[in-house]
Amino acid sequence: MPKLKEGFRGQRAIIIPSFIIDNINKTPLGRLLYITDIGFYPTASHHYRERGHEQAHENILIYCVKGEGWYKIRNQKYTVSQGSFFIIPAHAQHSYGCNEENPWSIYWLHFSGEIASYFANGFEIPTHAVAEVGTSGNTPLELFEEIYRVLDNGFTNNNIMYATSTLFHFLGVLKHSGLIEQDNDAQHLDVVDLSIRYMQDRLAQRIKLVDIASEVHLSVSYFSSLFLKKTGYSPLQYLNMLRIRKACQYLDNTNMKINQIAPLVGIDDNFYFSRLFTKIMGITPSQYRTDKKG
Repeated sequence: MPKLKEGFRGQRAIIIPSFIIDNINKTPLGRLLYITDIGFYPTASHHYRERGHEQAHENILIYCVKGEGWYKIRNQKYTVSQGSFFIIPAHAQHSYGCNEENPWSIYWLHFSGEIASYFANGFEIPTHAVAEVGTSGNTPLELFEEIYRVLDNGFTNNNIMYATSTLFHFLGVLKHSGLIEQDNDAQHLDVVDLSIRYMQDRLAQRIKLVDIASEVHLSVSYFSSLFLKKTGYSPLQYLNMLRIRKACQYLDNTNMKINQIAPLVGIDDNFYFSRLFTKIMGITPSQYRTDKKG
């Protein structure tokens, strides 16, 4: 059975020349994240690749849009199905190929840069790309095609910088999509959103952490951990940000005094309100009101 690296009917591929990569690395944006190779292999029968540590210079993203395939990394073999993607981190020995009975069609790109590992981390296992992530013109495949289209038009400075900027967006959409998929308990996909809605509806009330956790039927400790994982903040930190955001709206759109606004966002102590506002916004409520906006 033959093993092919390339040569598939309808394939597309662009390899960025090394001197262009060197120039990209001299720019503030490019040194953070850049593409080295990009392409699409449709119905890639007999597709197979194998690289050792010394050959795996970049992170490799493969997005399977049809059929099936597999890859092996760190002595672990994974099966890849339609709608899934994975990222092989730089310098990791690996191999991958199609399922011979149902060969995959794959979009692929190699990327590197100072922050490339941020986008690669956590995706060594196959991850389903959530279909609804991204709006029209901003779905992963549309963004990929936009990157390819621009690079296919030539390696001008403008094209390279635009493709690099779009790469940030493309990987960001996949990162967000993957983080949603990685929480396997469907019930818990919604509890954070439900708890935030609960907070928003009760900003004028005193709310305790135990009240929020009880609303979504979770223990305080588990709810707090789940909330922090999804938002990056503790529930009470997030509640305080919601309170201050609402206070900003009152300051912008009404003539109410500060001691009138504080109770409307659930804070009875005017001094505490001012300290909290200053801590979150970086300026006092009075300074915020007088600052020109827009």
